[in-house]
Amino acid sequence: MSELGRRVVSALVAAPIAVACIWFGDAPLATLLAVAAGAGAWEFYRMAAGAGARPFARTGIVLAALVPLAVHAHYLRVGTTPLSAGVLVVLALLALSVWRRGVEGRPLIAVAATLLGVVYVAVPLAYGYGLRYFDYAVGRAAGATVLLLPVLCTWASDVGAYAAGRTIGGPKLIPAVSPGKTVSGAVGGLVASAAVATAYEPLLLEPVAELGFAPGRQLVFGVLVSVAAQLGDLVESLLKRDAGIKDSSRLIPGHGGVLDRVDSLLFVLPVSYVALRWLLLPAIGAGRS
Repeated sequence: MSELGRRVVSALVAAPIAVACIWFGDAPLATLLAVAAGAGAWEFYRMAAGAGARPFARTGIVLAALVPLAVHAHYLRVGTTPLSAGVLVVLALLALSVWRRGVEGRPLIAVAATLLGVVYVAVPLAYGYGLRYFDYAVGRAAGATVLLLPVLCTWASDVGAYAAGRTIGGPKLIPAVSPGKTVSGAVGGLVASAAVATAYEPLLLEPVAELGFAPGRQLVFGVLVSVAAQLGDLVESLLKRDAGIKDSSRLIPGHGGVLDRVDSLLFVLPVSYVALRWLLLPAIGAGRS
């Protein structure tokens, strides 16, 4: 099968699963995010090893997968994740480094790389669950509609950047990090994301979720998402260059690794969660289904 064929088949399999998990929320969405977080953490630790670090990979992968599940438990009110739990994790990793790394094993770098993998991959993905159960989104359809907004704006930003970059070309954006990206592509991504946010509001956000932006704020949101998406893409490119690899892995045929697919969302989801709380006009009441 050709590279394009593998990409199409992977997309046809993954897209319906992702949409179904977003629609049903709860355990299916938490499970999807946990799998993505665990796989993404595994890829991150491979890159860290390529850059000379020796993280506690297995421990980090487990911790990363647990983060979305802990958020799910918090929303179900069956468990809490206080700040003290995070402190205990850090102390446990430091203690583990005494026996597993020692002085010669660069314990400082090992612990730092392990924690960075969890914070960089798992915590941002968990914000997807928070967006699905956004405070003012009442009902299953409303929650799914809110989460799909930044996802579609991210997709539009990627497509707009690619199309503008290929069509217009011009000066490179940051050639040392990503030689293929251009200034025109960055602008094209901003325009495309803002356009999708503007169209999404009257087509889905207002009629389905009963939410809306104050005049002009949908443009602000679209631009914020595009900036976050492009920064996320550049950060992963920087990490891969540091590790000396082209793709984070080959887990997804034709697409590379999990991080290659969600790198933009790692920045977009937290930014969107914060931005929507400032930019959206809430409906009356709140709930979850």
